[in-house]
Amino acid sequence: MAGEITVPLLPCRDIDEIAEFYTMLGFTRTYRQVRPNPYAAFERDDLQLHFFGMPDFVPEDSYGTCLVRVPDTRELFDAFAAGMREVHGRLLVSGIPRMTRPRKRRNSGNHSGFTVIDPGGNWIRIMAARPAAGDADSAAPGRLATSLSRAVVMGDSHGKHVRAAQILDDALERDKDTAPPAEVVEALAYRAELALRAEDRAAAGDALVRARAIILSGAERDRVTDALASLTDVERVLDSGG
Repeated sequence: MAGEITVPLLPCRDIDEIAEFYTMLGFTRTYRQVRPNPYAAFERDDLQLHFFGMPDFVPEDSYGTCLVRVPDTRELFDAFAAGMREVHGRLLVSGIPRMTRPRKRRNSGNHSGFTVIDPGGNWIRIMAARPAAGDADSAAPGRLATSLSRAVVMGDSHGKHVRAAQILDDALERDKDTAPPAEVVEALAYRAELALRAEDRAAAGDALVRARAIILSGAERDRVTDALASLTDVERVLDSGG
């Protein structure tokens, strides 16, 4: 039988807080119930998410998660990011709620993916349905790029940002004199983001300064467009004091 639809039911502390967050991301609330149990439903195109309220729920302790496969992670990320910037003036890159940037996941067939962590602590994992065109023909990554991919698994897939930072710190020290400038910028951009998640503003600022000091060719700048955008987001957080 075809046409089946699966709708995740996820916990939250406050359905109105959840409603404000998902409305910011472009979802429409299709249902709201306060009694006998808090419940709300949201949809955005073909994406549906439902939530049940638990007043004593602790978002930091949540195990709520779901996987969403989409044709284009970049298109959805850009739409979500635009909503965040309109409301908050910047991308939410640390704390709860937050959103990671699209990055290839070596533990998911090298498909691009990003994660939305909502106010309920639920991890909405957005993954590309297939690898990006040309990925099979791309050159083998260098040692620093390989370490970066390991750090992304730790930080973005498992939420272990401290371990991810350790992996990058060791790799950046090891390869500081040999890695291509573009790989160093990508690693430092992610290191800055990890530092913000750990509430280490000094480390975030240090990674930002080091990355900005690297001279890139035009071709290299084109290659690391996402990393440069990430650095700008980090800069905005540091400038805002948030």
